[in-house]
Amino acid sequence: MTRPLEVALIGAGNRGYEAYGPYALAHPDELRFVAVAEPAEQRRRRFAAAHGIPAERQYARWEDLLNSSSPRADALLICTLDCDHFSPTYAGLTAGYDILLEKPMATTRDDCVALVGAAERTGALLQLCHVLRYTAFFARLHDIVSSGRLGRIIMVEHRENVSYWHMAHSYVRGNWRSSAAQCPMILAKCCHDLDIITWNLGGCHALSSFGSLLHFRPENAPPGAPEYCLDGCPAASDCPWYAPRLYVDLVPLLRVARESSDLWPKVGASLLLNHPRLTQTLRRALPRLAAALDYRGWPVSVIAEETDVASRRAALERGPYGRCVYRCDNDVVDHQVVAMQMESGTSAVLVMQGHSDREERTMRYDGTRATLHGWYGLGGQGLSIRDHLTGKAEHIHFRSGLDAATGHAGGDWGVLAAFVRAVRDRSEVLTTAREALESHLLAFAAENARLNREAVAMEAWRQTAPHDGSAC
Repeated sequence: MTRPLEVALIGAGNRGYEAYGPYALAHPDELRFVAVAEPAEQRRRRFAAAHGIPAERQYARWEDLLNSSSPRADALLICTLDCDHFSPTYAGLTAGYDILLEKPMATTRDDCVALVGAAERTGALLQLCHVLRYTAFFARLHDIVSSGRLGRIIMVEHRENVSYWHMAHSYVRGNWRSSAAQCPMILAKCCHDLDIITWNLGGCHALSSFGSLLHFRPENAPPGAPEYCLDGCPAASDCPWYAPRLYVDLVPLLRVARESSDLWPKVGASLLLNHPRLTQTLRRALPRLAAALDYRGWPVSVIAEETDVASRRAALERGPYGRCVYRCDNDVVDHQVVAMQMESGTSAVLVMQGHSDREERTMRYDGTRATLHGWYGLGGQGLSIRDHLTGKAEHIHFRSGLDAATGHAGGDWGVLAAFVRAVRDRSEVLTTAREALESHLLAFAAENARLNREAVAMEAWRQTAPHDGSAC
């Protein structure tokens, strides 16, 4: 029997602990975490306790993990913040580790290229967490497009509709609010989408882009709005981004759960939204209802180490997630469009915007034989294909809900399972590091086009990037 792959985790925050850690617990015959590096002591100990990692293999610094005399792990999983991806990844590749790296690779074009160069020089495996490729939805979409069923693809419209509350959480109040501190939003949010577009359509010939930060600015604040929501905001009842509504009352998440295909979350959310007093009585009598309503996952788990109601409210008093959305130090765009001319001649448009009523990617593929519509989000997933000749339509539906087959609709666990296979057999690699790089080059080109108001020819853009890792 093959022993489980032994992996060291660098970065035990939300993604490392919540998205990938549970896979090892559910599949101990495939994967075992044997070391962890995390500067936050509480997070480090929490992950170590969950995975039985001894004290001597718990590190505050990733450098200490890589330089340790302890038995070497088979591979690394790196889930630090974006701005901290490059150094541990480059060092790990240089040391010969196979690595699964959270997206994006790095926060600059040259650093991304340098990582790919390091992987190719050393022969180490570098795989990126482009988790959408590993979902049933996007795998099916790719198969349909590749099969020729739609005919020659003429036009593609792909929308990344970021919900109003997710925009506020991650890109106004949260870690990805600053282009300088992390990276442009088109990279942080849409390297997934650009990867799917190139996976389905091939290379991009040229692109242009427009967008800006239009709404979340100080001049748009309601009169008298304080710096923190809990400081007595006069607009609390009218503001969609009022922090206690999201993190304490969980109203947007309850609206998502109300559309779930899982019975108890659906019933519980509907009751709590429409009959809050009755629900408090019923949850004491029905343990399964109480469990369904005791949601402590993302984004609730991000704002405080403890996720009970009192701790969440305390975190909002002076923490970053309790700030007025008009009084944050954010500068990333809240809407952007990228127009692409693919090498095949197909035109493609990517729209990213942070004012959607729901968290959902939508897409339309118009081919010479058929048109495909798709929707992939917390409220549901589906594909619809209508044949031009016969007029007949086929509808394909997938499971929906806040936790549909684990995070990203199965993609989080799918990419980890694929990495385990690829470490053992390189023929199992679905996408190479250089293929994953293309979505990043497109994102950086789009940001360049937006800032300079000019079209970017991708062949020339690729040639100006270093190819030998010299950016290090």
